[in-house]
Amino acid sequence: MKLGRLGVWYPTDRLDAAALAYYVKRVEALGYASIWYPESTGYESFALANYLLQQSRTLTVGSSIANIYARDAVTARNGLFALSRLSGNRFILGLGVSHKPNVEGVRGHSYDRPVPTMRAYLETIAKASDPQAAQRPVMIAALGSGMLKLAASHSWGALPYNVTPAHTKRARAALGPEKWLVVEQMVCLSDDLAQARQAKRQELARYMVLDNYRNNWLSLGFDEQDLAQGGSDRFLDAMVVSGNAGALKARIDEHFAAGANQVAIQPVHPELKPEIDWRCLEALAPS
Repeated sequence: MKLGRLGVWYPTDRLDAAALAYYVKRVEALGYASIWYPESTGYESFALANYLLQQSRTLTVGSSIANIYARDAVTARNGLFALSRLSGNRFILGLGVSHKPNVEGVRGHSYDRPVPTMRAYLETIAKASDPQAAQRPVMIAALGSGMLKLAASHSWGALPYNVTPAHTKRARAALGPEKWLVVEQMVCLSDDLAQARQAKRQELARYMVLDNYRNNWLSLGFDEQDLAQGGSDRFLDAMVVSGNAGALKARIDEHFAAGANQVAIQPVHPELKPEIDWRCLEALAPS
């Protein structure tokens, strides 16, 4: 599997079947290497991956993330086996511990200590009797030092989300030179800074109440004032880069300089429309 330098990350629960098929085919035509999708309360992760893979010929499809509380490790292992084998090895299993409100409030499970819980899950996946199991990529969502170390020791690499190039540098140091590092980056193609900041604030709102992200942002040099009242301008501009295509590409290049193997672009629509901003993906497309 060739990872490729640029991928696309998009909240696929917003799209119906026809829109998903169009999305996959157009991203593929633009020359992107991969697509990444989350798992929340909408599409089930492995069923969605199967559909996305069927719509494409060359794209790698990655779960970012599949919630480990949604299925046990043996089911995840079997799903990885099936999707890899049936797609010509175009699937990456990205796993994450999700967030306490989602795990306990939505799913009704007990949210256990993240690193030990993920370690046990990965160790179960590694027990596969399939001789090709080690050839099938498993990555984990990792922000803090403990989870990054686990990504280095027990997986193919890390999938940081809502981070800056400073975190990318930190992650590469923790992973070492050989592991994969795929970094998500929100971008907003707009020269209207006031408009862009309104879109940034709306897009980040659902993450601002989650401790995992808040703790990581504080470790990156932001303070409680930056995270109050929807986020300071400094915080918003750091998390969602805006401007012309050159400004967006400059931020992407910062991630590569800091050690990323791939940057997964998440387009934020400057007009707050619930649709993909294709102008942005076209402006940044590899082809």
